[in-house]
Amino acid sequence: MFSILKNIKGDKAIWAVAGLLALFSFLPVYSASSNLAYLYGDGSTLQYLLKHFAHLLLGFAILYGVHKIPYHYFRGLSLIALPVVIVLLLVTLAQGTTIEGANASRWIRVPFVGVTFQTSTLAGVVLLTYVARYLSKIKDREITFKESLLPLWLPVFIVLALILPANLSTTAMIFAMVVMLVFIGGYPFKYLGIVLGAGLILLTLFILTAKAFPDMFPNRVDTWMNRIENFTDSQDTEADYQIEKAKIAIASGGVTGQGPGKSIQKNFLPQSSSDFIYAIIVEEFGLLGALFLMFLYLMLLFRLVIVASKAMSIFGKLLVIGVGMPIVLQAMINMAVAVELFPVTGQTLPLISSGGTSIWMTCLALGMVLSVSAKRQEKLKEMETVENPLDILSETI
Repeated sequence: MFSILKNIKGDKAIWAVAGLLALFSFLPVYSASSNLAYLYGDGSTLQYLLKHFAHLLLGFAILYGVHKIPYHYFRGLSLIALPVVIVLLLVTLAQGTTIEGANASRWIRVPFVGVTFQTSTLAGVVLLTYVARYLSKIKDREITFKESLLPLWLPVFIVLALILPANLSTTAMIFAMVVMLVFIGGYPFKYLGIVLGAGLILLTLFILTAKAFPDMFPNRVDTWMNRIENFTDSQDTEADYQIEKAKIAIASGGVTGQGPGKSIQKNFLPQSSSDFIYAIIVEEFGLLGALFLMFLYLMLLFRLVIVASKAMSIFGKLLVIGVGMPIVLQAMINMAVAVELFPVTGQTLPLISSGGTSIWMTCLALGMVLSVSAKRQEKLKEMETVENPLDILSETI
């Protein structure tokens, strides 16, 4: 154990934030899982706690292993992984899974293991790494829109098109991160406007097609419309029921909360251990617990900016922004949904909510960020042992 702690590299603050989030998650997950235990189990929440522990254990094993890989390897790995995730997304979409009549083809079952895996989260990490690679490749070089259409935007729109039928919120979040990344990467703004317009047109065509041929994408567009209408005009729907129970939980929390395990709304709020776990946290730990959780995510954001600004290559900077920022964005969206500042999306709270895929992909992304930070630390140590540190700096540019 101590040998592992001695071998961890990279930004220690990011390690600390990830560890605190993981440790804190056991309390709300154990408490909120009681609803699932009584509905689908024997009333014992211990199995859900052990399952969450196993997910976190594997997640941090991924984090530790990935942060040991030199980050420049991710450039080539993204080229290999992109076709793989496209195939996985095709397989996932081809399943035609529906829940309550709506398209919900988001997961595939891993053979022999029996574990379900949400392919869109892996696709997001791979795609953003690929985009960071392309932008670092064309940095300081003028390109035309036609030149970037096939190598950059075609893979982006293929991945998004395969995720969109079953998951609008993830599609929108990934697209927003791609747009932010290409903007920061210096991609011409006039071309970016064309891409935004094309994205809007394609989304409109998809909605019209789904409305005209409802059997192709069962009730998915209707679900989106209902959530947006429910957000703007309260109706007696399941989404409205979830929001109302979440607001009751938040209002019951007060400043110090009801205490760990003493939530009442966890027995009535669907997805209390995943999508709406923030409401349970506020109910049990109050305003202080809510602010503490927000502070941890804001601290993570701050350290991501620091690591990106100090990265010793363009690819390193873009990689940290591309895979790191979605973690904070997802956390903010989850919290915003719980307090009705955003329509219901189904986004989990990173490293807090139960669910293996979210934890594993968050740890994968953090491992890549820590790899960038670790490389800089290695270079700084090398500079302390050579006569002319500028020689090493010139190799990293």
